Amino acid sequence: MQELKAKGVPFAMATVVRTVDATSARPGGKALLDRDGKILLGWVGGGCARGAVGKAARDAISSGDPQLISLRPQELLETEGVAVGEVRDGVRFARNGCPSKGTMDVFVEPVLPLPEMVICGTGLVAMALASLATRFDFKVAVHAAEGIETDADVTRGFDFDTSGFVVVATQGQGDQNALRAAVSTDCSYVSFVGSRKKFKTLAARLVAENADLEPALRTVHAPAGLDINAITPDEIALSILAQITRLRRAGLTHGQVRDA
Repeated sequence: MQELKAKGVPFAMATVVRTVDATSARPGGKALLDRDGKILLGWVGGGCARGAVGKAARDAISSGDPQLISLRPQELLETEGVAVGEVRDGVRFARNGCPSKGTMDVFVEPVLPLPEMVICGTGLVAMALASLATRFDFKVAVHAAEGIETDADVTRGFDFDTSGFVVVATQGQGDQNALRAAVSTDCSYVSFVGSRKKFKTLAARLVAENADLEPALRTVHAPAGLDINAITPDEIALSILAQITRLRRAGLTHGQVRDA
């Protein structure tokens, strides 16, 4: 688990929570599954269970939602009037084809990489946002313009590639370079800390350089954050994180976030 987490690889943990009659696994049995539903380690039953557990793992990783599956013999499913794949009260039913005719309930929990947030800039707003985002379980990377004196944890230059969230908070220190880098990635969200007038000026310059950037520039949230009448750096950081959180929790895909 620690190795997969360190690599930023999604996986799922399956745990047997209940058994009835004869089953090859017992309550408390666990297995680690990859994004394809393949068991990497552990045991939650033989071939009769692996298919259903593997599918639940794939669904959990894809949706980000845990799955509770109940494997039951066909006769029991028919008696209870439940179809294979049907969901009732949060439980998805599957067929257990083993001769043992046992029932087994398995909880499958996805473990996903932390969402990435790239922050361009080292000013008060950027540092406030970096601190706040870390506490909300974002994987934060801070970039600064070349030649800017920075701490050891800050990367010089705007050479980054992310599918996550990018906030340009350079505030006069490499604005155009940072914005160019942000809209050149396939990230979910880009926002710009500054006035609408300043953003429009920078956007016009970038389009003059490369007209292909115009569609991406139209999706930039400028000014960044929700309108909460923020004034202080901490309040501005809060408004930006609130905007990102609202989009994340809406369950939008990358492209949908950029269009929201």
